[in-house]
Amino acid sequence: MSPPVSVNTPLFNGNEKKYLNECIDTGWISSEGSFIKRFETQFSEFVNRKFGIAVSSGSAALDVAVKAIGIMPGDEVIMPTFTIISPLLSLIKAGAVPVFIDSEPDTWNMDTSQIEAKITAKTKAILIVHIFGLPANIDVILQLAKKHNLLVIEDAAEMHGQKFLDEKCGSFGDISIFSFYANKNITTGEGGMIMCNDEKLAENCKKLRNLAFEPEMQRFVHYESGWNYRMTNMQGAVGLAQLEQIEQFIEKKKHVGQFYQNELGFLKNFGFKLPLSETGYAKNIYWVFGLIAPNEKEKERLTKFLHHKQIGTRPFFWCMHEQPLLKSLGYSDNLKYPVAENLARCGMYIPSGLGISEIELKVVTDAIKSLYA
Repeated sequence: MSPPVSVNTPLFNGNEKKYLNECIDTGWISSEGSFIKRFETQFSEFVNRKFGIAVSSGSAALDVAVKAIGIMPGDEVIMPTFTIISPLLSLIKAGAVPVFIDSEPDTWNMDTSQIEAKITAKTKAILIVHIFGLPANIDVILQLAKKHNLLVIEDAAEMHGQKFLDEKCGSFGDISIFSFYANKNITTGEGGMIMCNDEKLAENCKKLRNLAFEPEMQRFVHYESGWNYRMTNMQGAVGLAQLEQIEQFIEKKKHVGQFYQNELGFLKNFGFKLPLSETGYAKNIYWVFGLIAPNEKEKERLTKFLHHKQIGTRPFFWCMHEQPLLKSLGYSDNLKYPVAENLARCGMYIPSGLGISEIELKVVTDAIKSLYA
C-alpha cells in the first residue's frame, strides 16, 4: 500500500531553524523579543496595513478585534452561516446577536445580495469571512457599511496573499484578522494577527492581548478584562521566516489547484462541483481544494474510498445556524440557508498542503480516477 497522503503538510524550507536557534541561544523565547515586532511590521507592510498586533491564534485575534471595536451585548452582527465557528464564538462571548447570510453557490462566500434585507436598527457590524481561496465581494459590503454606518470586521484567516482586485485581503474594513494555524499559507503552528489603520484601536488591541495592563498606570492594577493572548518570540521567528517565502507558497498553492482542476475536471460528469477558478475581482489561490459531491451518499463513498487508500480528506464547515451550541443558548433561527446547508453536507476537500509532492498529487488523482473509471 502507498504511504499516507496527509490532507495538509506545512513546509519549512527557509530560515525557520536559524531564527528559532537564535531565540534559544539568546533566551528570548517568550512574548518579548525582536522577532515578534519584526513579524508584525513586515506582515503589516505585506498586507498594506499601518498596524499589526500578533496574538496566540486566529480565534484570539477575533476575540480581541470584536471587543476592541466596540461590539456590545445586544448588538446585531451580520455574518455568513458557512464558516468555522470561531467568529460566532467571539460574538457570543461579547453578548452580540449573530445574523446569518447564506452562501453564493459558486464562490461559497456570503451572498452579499442578501445582506441589506437583514440590516436593522440594532445592526452594529458586518463580519466578512473569506472562504477557501476566493474573497467575498468586498466592494458591495463596504458600500452597504458606509450607507448604513456599520463597522466592518474582516476575517482573512485563509487569505494570506489573496487580493480583491488590486488590494490585499486583510486591508479592508475597520479591523481585520489572520490565522497562522498549521494549515495556513504561512504558519507559526498556532498564532494570529490583528490588523488596522487606527493607532488608538491598535493600542487598545495590544492592551487587550496582554491581560489589559494599562501602559501608563501602576503595574498589576487593572481597569477592565483582557486575555493572555500574546504570541511568543519563537512563533514570531517562524512566522518571519515563513513570510520571507510567501510568494513561493502562493505559487505552490496555485499550482496544486490548477493540477487538480486539470486532472479532476471529469468529476463534473458525475455531478461534482469544483472550485471556481476566478471571479471578476479575484483569481483563486486554492488555500484548500474543495469538492462538492452531488449528494451526501456520494461524498461519504468518496471519503471512505480515499481513507482506505490512506489519502486524507476533511469535511466542509457545518453551518452556524445549525450548531447545537447556539441552540442550547436559546438562539432560534428557523430560516433556511439552502446553499450553505448543501455545502456543509456535500462538501469536502482533498490534500492540498504546501508540503505535498508531485508524486502525492498524482496518487490522489489516480485514486479518484480509479473509483470513477
